[in-house]
Amino acid sequence: MKVIYDPDQDILQIAFVSTVIEETAQISPGLILDYDKDGQVIGVEIRRASIRTDSPYAISFDVGKANLNKPLPNIKEET
Repeated sequence: MKVIYDPDQDILQIAFVSTVIEETAQISPGLILDYDKDGQVIGVEIRRASIRTDSPYAISFDVGKANLNKPLPNIKEET
């Protein structure tokens, strides 16, 4: 995984794998997902990162249990 912060553009990019980005989609204002050729999410881009994060310069990496005490996403099941 690779994290890049560009202070000139105020963009934070997180790449989960190192591969070619085939498609991008803005899922909400300033939040962009990157996809590979198989349609799998391989990265996230956050625009105006300095106001959307505590600090785009600081990274905390922890190993532990995932936070499962949050609302589940609204996912439509295929029929």
